[in-house]
Amino acid sequence: VQLQASGGGLVPTGGSLRLSCAAGRTSSNNGMGWFRQAPGKEREFVATINWNGGNTDYADSVKGRFTISRDRVKNTVYLQMNSLKPEDTAVYYCAASRYASGSSQVGPYVKWGQGTQVTVSS
Repeated sequence: VQLQASGGGLVPTGGSLRLSCAAGRTSSNNGMGWFRQAPGKEREFVATINWNGGNTDYADSVKGRFTISRDRVKNTVYLQMNSLKPEDTAVYYCAASRYASGSSQVGPYVKWGQGTQVTVSS
């Protein structure tokens, strides 16, 4: 099952974007995560959510600005990004874990989307 990420774009500093990840029914009971990778840098954790949305976690760099959520009926995971900064510029990837819980580590994730570009202009 492919994960389809969308919603990226070009926004000014302070702007907002909402990313979506169509995950498919087979991922409805799995933890989901968002990661990002900037040019020349390693992929880094952004946010994660467990299978029913009751537990979330964020990277310190995005706490208070980003919100992860999921709609289990639509099998879609969202990342609402507010107060965007130039350092948020990256390709954002959604991923599905093999477990019901979320994780900040890459290891548990077995399915990855194709990525969506987010560019924040200064």
